[in-house]
Amino acid sequence: MPYPAIFSRLRVAARRFGRADQGNIAVIFAIAAVPIISFVGAAIDYSRANSARSSMQAAMDSTALMVAKDLTNGTITTSDINTKAQAYFAALYTNPDAKSNASVSATYTAASGATAATIQVTGSGSVNTDFMKVAGFPNINFNTSSTSTWGINRMRVAMALDNTGSMKDDGKIAALRTAAASLVDQLSKLAKNDGDVYISVVPFAKDVNVGSSNYNATWIDWTDWDAANGNCSAWNWSGKCTNWTPNNHNTWTGCVTDRTQPYDTQSTAPTLNIAATLFPAEEYNENSELYCKTGNNPPLQKIIPLSYDWAAIKTSINAMQPTGGTNQPIGLAWAWQSLQPTAPLNAPAEDSNYIYTRAIIILSDGLNTEDRWPAYGDGRTQFGGQIDNRQKALCDNIKAVIDPKTGQPAYTVYTIQVNTGSPGDPTSSVLQNCASSTDKFFLVTTATQTLTVFNTIGTQLSKLRVAK
Repeated sequence: MPYPAIFSRLRVAARRFGRADQGNIAVIFAIAAVPIISFVGAAIDYSRANSARSSMQAAMDSTALMVAKDLTNGTITTSDINTKAQAYFAALYTNPDAKSNASVSATYTAASGATAATIQVTGSGSVNTDFMKVAGFPNINFNTSSTSTWGINRMRVAMALDNTGSMKDDGKIAALRTAAASLVDQLSKLAKNDGDVYISVVPFAKDVNVGSSNYNATWIDWTDWDAANGNCSAWNWSGKCTNWTPNNHNTWTGCVTDRTQPYDTQSTAPTLNIAATLFPAEEYNENSELYCKTGNNPPLQKIIPLSYDWAAIKTSINAMQPTGGTNQPIGLAWAWQSLQPTAPLNAPAEDSNYIYTRAIIILSDGLNTEDRWPAYGDGRTQFGGQIDNRQKALCDNIKAVIDPKTGQPAYTVYTIQVNTGSPGDPTSSVLQNCASSTDKFFLVTTATQTLTVFNTIGTQLSKLRVAK
């Protein structure tokens, strides 16, 4: 065939090939299938790896918390931390894609100054790929960690404890002494350094005992005491005293009664020479007994301001005896007062480097019966509800205080009603409402339950916080 004819046919065939479109979709799909399948496969492999990592994070958070609790409680030593962490993690991590390829280790850093103690658990794992191995990636590796911290949170706990006469019944005072001392032991173990935990104790009846050694303190109002304990050295013709001389204040036995309203519901510091803000001295005398006089049987125990002298605190608790009538607000007010850095109890200043847990615990075995303001001429005001009204205002004021650092309530209030005997008192609505939440009100129907309740409160206060 002549060359011109051959070239002519080639040109025609080339033109037909250029215009042909049959089979293009198949060709394009074949070309695109490889990256599409690769992307879908990669997504599946990455999804499995992400699930394995999330499961590891949850297991490590729990591991860090449990190891920290074991160390704090003294059930393990620092040399056991890594082994214990691996055992906890192995039990908690069940992801089938990565369990066999996972490993963890734990390190402990002791608290130093304002730096928290930490346990850091770090882990690594890998997931064998199904699709990406075609592209040369046989597995996907991942890492994660969790840290449990404690020691940056300091604790201050005030206990207002009923020492009234009815506490002598049904073993209540003995159970209270055991339970309160046990709480001191429980909370003191949380302190790694002096000042990490402080506890105050406020035994109360109608009054509280601030100690007769304070007779020269500027925060005491002597008006009522002077009126009841002075001497008249001259009389006029009508038999009226014309020369009233107060007794020396050093004969006062240490009791103070409720502050002048409305300061009885507040924690403000006393203001010199303004009687309404001061704390009124009183001789707490009923049935010919001076309830604050040293040597009386039994005397009302003195307030213990915030302290970490655990032995002295427990000695005071173990000396508590039942005496006098019930005035829950004064016990609660002084418990709150004990947490303030101002007179009269001058709590140690808080360190701005720390977060503080502040708790108030009040235990009482009955309803309020008497306070400073008598009704019906017999000193009893509860029947008109006045004491409960003052207590409600006090509780509302305590719970309304907000910690500026955390934005949360500054105080957690626990209330305990010991209601033994048959028939018992009605459930105290004022104690129920005073608690920070429903789970922080406890109704005790037998004295033996008191220890369990205090242990429960101690456990709640001891909870550790996981930082992720």
